[in-house]
Amino acid sequence: MTIKLDIVTAEKLVFSGDVDIVMAPGREGQLGILPHHAPLMTTLAPGELIARKAGEDYSIAVSGGFLEVRPDRIIVLADSAERAEEIDIARAEEAKKRAQEQLAHPAGGVESAAAEAALRRALARIEVADRRRKRKQS
Repeated sequence: MTIKLDIVTAEKLVFSGDVDIVMAPGREGQLGILPHHAPLMTTLAPGELIARKAGEDYSIAVSGGFLEVRPDRIIVLADSAERAEEIDIARAEEAKKRAQEQLAHPAGGVESAAAEAALRRALARIEVADRRRKRKQS
């Protein structure tokens, strides 16, 4: 038994397909969603969203957003989302470095909050890319 999953950002459709299970980084902790899950609406934290179908995992780095479970589908409206294989690790490392530099010399207020959010996004992207690389090596 499967359930339809759509992951979208403001720019594009990142993933669409039938899956067996979705594991997502909720604000209150990790969520596991199977077909026939109770309806649910929650916010997402930056991290790795895993969609599994027939034993194959699809890893997607999300930087936040919303997840809605309906009787017939799961919809993820992500602030940003990238499939693991599309992540440019060098670019993510550079974003991490910039955010850390901004946090080391805080300007305060909105700028500090933006730097913290940028750091969380970069760390999530790096983590997802590293996990994918380790899975391919084993």
